[in-house]
Amino acid sequence: MKVNLEGRSFLTLMDFAPREIRYLLDLAKELKAKRRKGLAGGLLKGRNILLIFEKNSTRTRCAFETGAAEEGACVTVLDSASSHFGKKESLEDSARVFGRFYDGIGYRGFQQSVVEGLAKYSGVPVWNGLTDVDHPTQILADLMTIEEHQPKPLSEVKVVFCGDTRNNMSYAWMYGCAKMGMKFAAYGPEALEPDRAVLAGANAVADESGASISFVSDEACLEGADVIYTDVWASMGEDERIPERVKQLSPYKVTMETLAKTKNPEVLFMHCLPAFHDFETGAAKEQMARGYDIREVSDEVFRCERSVVFDEAENRMHSIKAVMAATLRSAI
Repeated sequence: MKVNLEGRSFLTLMDFAPREIRYLLDLAKELKAKRRKGLAGGLLKGRNILLIFEKNSTRTRCAFETGAAEEGACVTVLDSASSHFGKKESLEDSARVFGRFYDGIGYRGFQQSVVEGLAKYSGVPVWNGLTDVDHPTQILADLMTIEEHQPKPLSEVKVVFCGDTRNNMSYAWMYGCAKMGMKFAAYGPEALEPDRAVLAGANAVADESGASISFVSDEACLEGADVIYTDVWASMGEDERIPERVKQLSPYKVTMETLAKTKNPEVLFMHCLPAFHDFETGAAKEQMARGYDIREVSDEVFRCERSVVFDEAENRMHSIKAVMAATLRSAI
């Protein structure tokens, strides 16, 4: 059966069937292969795209802007300093205006309700580039990266997320693994246990797909992992929580010992970036001067041959291209 995603918004993987996610992954791989061959794109020719960044961005902005430009689209970028969005005009009013100017809208910010509101009122496809509770384009890039680096079907892959299991990447992984029939363990302290409603929702989908979604505090969950994943311990705007998070999450730092406990010599290390793995950033130096080592992964792991973090970063562009192209065109 042909997959047609034209006109759909991409707010969370929970909105998509496994075959639709597979379609997006295959399209992303196709677009990546074309780029590497030097073949010009044109899937978004004549389209106008708006990118809204309420949170600062590096990889997401680069991926959206470059991906859109390579496929022929024109892009407008709005951030908190350059627009009245969310300040002097309501979400609904802004969205209705945007929908008359643009063919699609990318959003990176805080509340999931904002990206949902943009989709509700704009009348055009809206793409979630990150919210406090989800990061679906990152998961597409991660699934794509996994398939590039190991031969197992996704349904046989086990992912262990180490650290703050309540953060948006942990939740996004739950959704992705539930949809694709994968094994997922959120490994962290009980004090940072995932929201029970999120776990219940993911497990309801897992019951249909054959996936396994769990929260554990026992390091025994590391055995048999195909992917060890982690993220920063304090998200943007959470600096006041750093002392507490360092105390809670230091036992879950990813080290070479962590990888060894998987008993899988082919295990992959993955991270959505940016990562604190050394002291070459101002933030890491500043916090260390205060007595807090905020490195969620050792530099040895980050740079080791099992680390595929930069492949993930590259694949962000291809997964985002696929989402934009699929939702703005009926036939590709």
